[in-house]
Parts: sequence; C-alpha cells; structure tokens
Amino acid sequence: MSSYQRIKSKIEAGKLVVLDGGTGTDLQRRGVPMCGEVWCALANLSHGNDVRAVHSDYIDAGADIITANTYASSPVSFSELGRTAEIEPIDRAAVRLAREAAEGSKTAIAGSISVMPAIAEGTDRVGDVPCDPAELKPLYRRKAEILADAGCDLLIMEMMQDLEVSLWATEAAVATGLPVWVGMSAEADDDGALLSHSNHRWTLAELVTGLMATGGDLALIMHNDVDITSAALETIAGNWDGPFGAYPEAGHFEMPNWVFKDISPDDFAAACRDWHAAGACVLGGCCGTTPAHIAALADALASRR
Repeated sequence: MSSYQRIKSKIEAGKLVVLDGGTGTDLQRRGVPMCGEVWCALANLSHGNDVRAVHSDYIDAGADIITANTYASSPVSFSELGRTAEIEPIDRAAVRLAREAAEGSKTAIAGSISVMPAIAEGTDRVGDVPCDPAELKPLYRRKAEILADAGCDLLIMEMMQDLEVSLWATEAAVATGLPVWVGMSAEADDDGALLSHSNHRWTLAELVTGLMATGGDLALIMHNDVDITSAALETIAGNWDGPFGAYPEAGHFEMPNWVFKDISPDDFAAACRDWHAAGACVLGGCCGTTPAHIAALADALASRR
C-alpha cells in the first residue's frame, strides 16, 4: 500500500489523519536565519540538516504526513524578486530532505504550494497578490510538476486566499494527477464574518465553493487563529460535501520572523478534540506550533487513529 493510499484508507474508514506542525517557524526556533526576501526557503540549501531534523521530530511526534519546506518558494514572490530560476533547486532539495527523514516509515510527503507574494519587512499583510496569468500560470504548472517529479505523495495548497492566482495554482496542482488538498486562510471582520485572510474581496464560503470546484480532494482551514477554527469548519462543511480538516497557527508573522504566541500543547489538543468531534478528519498545526503540539494531538486522539 502506498503512503497516500494508507492516508486515503484512513479517511474513508473515518479515522483521524495527523499533519505535522510549523516547519519554517520551527527552523527559526532552532536558530536558522530567515531571509528578508524569501523567508525560510533558502534553508533547504543552506541548513539541510536542520530541515531534515524538523521533519524527523514531527514523524516521531506522530505525524502521518510531513510537508516539504516549499511554501516560501512561491512563484509569486520569486517572480516579483526576479528569482524564479531558484525555485527548482530549492524545491527538489526540500522534497529530498523530507523523503530522507521519512525513510523507513509509512509517513506521506506533501508538497506545499502557496501564493505568497513579496512581503514588506515587519508585516504579514499581503493585500492583493500580483496576478498576471501569462506569467504566473506557467510558473505554477512548473512548480507543481517539479514537486510531483521529485516524489511528493500529495500536494497541499496553502494559504489560498483569492479566486485568481489561488485558482490557477490549484488547477495546476490538480493537473499533475496527484491528490490535492486545498488549504484556505480566513480571518473574522468586526462583525464576525469570515473573509479571506488579508484579501477581503472574497468570503471563506466563496473560496470553498470556487477552489474545491477545481477537483481538489480535501478542504482545509489553515494559518488562522485557533479561536475562529470551529466557525471556519462549519463554513467549509456547509459548502463542501467531501472530507475536511484544520491546522491553525499560534502567533503572527513580522517578515522575516515569526512572533510566537503561547498555547500549551494540552490546550491545543483539547481544541483538536472539539474539531474532530465536528467532523474534521485531518488535524495538525501551522506556523508557531511545534512537535510537542503534534505529539499532544496524536496522543489525545490516539483511539481515533
């Protein structure tokens, strides 16, 4: 049975699948320098041992899936910065390191695809993502193909937040033939309505409907505050009849570093129990969460795995 078939079988049997936690932020915790232009992307080339160690720690914590460190090698930001030639060596190194960490285990490897633009120092506000289809569509097709060829078992779209670039990126991922999980990010406005993170032209409900129509296999709410996760899962369940899950953040970003917010592993695990009871079949953590959070989650829901 392939690594992804094992994941699929667990979901179909109603069992819980555990994702890893924040990779880039755990690299920062270990003292790996973050780049002011492309955040944690260069660590795959400069600090491979640390990247591999982060993956290994998440596997030891109980993760069924680890995500290669390819979020920050975004076609949007690398295009803006004139660095697109660097995406392939960064991504191939990332997948190789993840596969090395998973060798001998049943852990599946996900490739991350984001729409991260170049971000001003000291902020996480991305606003409208530059969206020239003639430039970006081929770059997303190439990134998805590289991740598939390098040996990913599935692709995870991360922090999808619009129905322009995020849509093209998701379509490119689906075209590879690999399973595609679509991770959307949301935040609440002053009235409590759930809107796309940083880009309020779309509601979360619109993202779910539009992005899952591309042929994605599973819907996720991710890189959002723990406090809105339950409401976000309700929105996903109301607009998508397939499997879904969640992996929230703990803290906030001030380019190029993460500002950590304390949430105890026990409190995180308690929240995960609630989300699982609400129907989430995939759970994990995003930026700011650690192997300790994933271990607490895996232990708290061991009987459901």
